[in-house]
Amino acid sequence: MATLRDIRRRIRSVESTQKITRAMKLVAAAKLRRAQERIVAARPYAGKMAELLGNLVAGTETGDGAAHPLLERREGPRRQIVVVTADRGLAGAFNSNVIRRAVELIRRSSAPDVTLIVVGRKGRDFLRRRGHTIAHEMIGFWDRLAYGHASELADRFMQHYVAGEVDEVHLLYNEFRSVAVQRPVCEQLLPIPRSEAGGEGTAAPADYLYEPGPAAILGDLLPRHLRTQVFRALMESLAGEYGARMTAMEAATKNAKEMIGVLSIQYNKARQEKITKELLDIVGGAEALKQGAEA
Repeated sequence: MATLRDIRRRIRSVESTQKITRAMKLVAAAKLRRAQERIVAARPYAGKMAELLGNLVAGTETGDGAAHPLLERREGPRRQIVVVTADRGLAGAFNSNVIRRAVELIRRSSAPDVTLIVVGRKGRDFLRRRGHTIAHEMIGFWDRLAYGHASELADRFMQHYVAGEVDEVHLLYNEFRSVAVQRPVCEQLLPIPRSEAGGEGTAAPADYLYEPGPAAILGDLLPRHLRTQVFRALMESLAGEYGARMTAMEAATKNAKEMIGVLSIQYNKARQEKITKELLDIVGGAEALKQGAEA
């Protein structure tokens, strides 16, 4: 049975943990507010970029091949998966959900035909321990996330695609829905999906006059579009990480409070038992002295 000293030590330990989880929750909440403002501002721009791209590509489609190398469609099985996770844990199932989805995608594909680009230390460490080959990794930049990081990442897989090293590029990340909800999403970036490029069932594109010309505009717009979508995904993941960590730390703080309550009850019971035992010892000793004096 635990002694009073052991119970007091456990209570102090849980109280220290509670202070840490409460502080982490407050830090995550402050960072979440800024990250949420950034993603709310970025979503309309990314959506409008995709709409403009769809109209432009639909207006430049020809029957003699793709108007740009990034629009070229191939039948090969070579697939590249960009997996976006966090550098740190203590965020509930935020990282494990993305990693589990990535493992499913890898298992569905032939192993030699899959290459991985991993963003975040958690995903890199997990996939490396399982023996997966990582073509490129990006870690240690989340606290200073900027458009340049998205450009570096997008330029990397665009280079692979244009060089003919891969036939498809998929982006796997956590989409920020709310503080408590982050949904793993897998988006095909290359080749650009037909639904995004003015495919069947979409409205007829507007008849624009382009200067200097559609081909020149595609050469600038397509890479910019991919960089924008990657930047949006990174911001979604960052906001989702802060939301998941805030929720996890709030639950941990609540659990610590409940544990302190249980331990306090145990401490009081043990203390009462000790006091009762001491009183019984005192009373028993007094009775023994009384009986000895009478004898």
